[in-house]
Amino acid sequence: MLITQNSAVEFHYTLSEAGTQIESSLNAKPLGYLHGHGDVFPALEAAFLGKTVGDTLEVTLTPEQSYGEIREDSIQRIPKKHIQFEGKLQVGSVVVVNSNQGSQEVTVVKVGKFNVDCDLNHPFAGKTLTFAIEVMSVREGTAEEIEHGHLHAEGGCGH
Repeated sequence: MLITQNSAVEFHYTLSEAGTQIESSLNAKPLGYLHGHGDVFPALEAAFLGKTVGDTLEVTLTPEQSYGEIREDSIQRIPKKHIQFEGKLQVGSVVVVNSNQGSQEVTVVKVGKFNVDCDLNHPFAGKTLTFAIEVMSVREGTAEEIEHGHLHAEGGCGH
């Protein structure tokens, strides 16, 4: 089955920058998305179109096609209670911040007694990224997945 609009796709990826691996899904479950619903970067979605199980592809994305350029004005002081992190906070740590816009990964630039100064840029902002991808499964999305615009885990999506 070829990947087309509303295909449910699972894939493994290895992400690198300038030839250095920075992330991989190979030791975890494959990632999944519903094709044509904006669940992955548009340039990645375009590369998936017409592929099938077992196909491999390599896609290089500029910062504009992925996490954007670095915004110099994005340092923010955040109370420690809003930061999800185990262990000791250190400059350079990537942590998760809970806000009214949801969870967001940020990089610690200064640690104080009650607050942490964080760079709100995504850790991969400003980087040209190369995705090495293997398509693991392709099926038609269910009517409910298509209606909701995303894949559902086994047992439903819970909303």
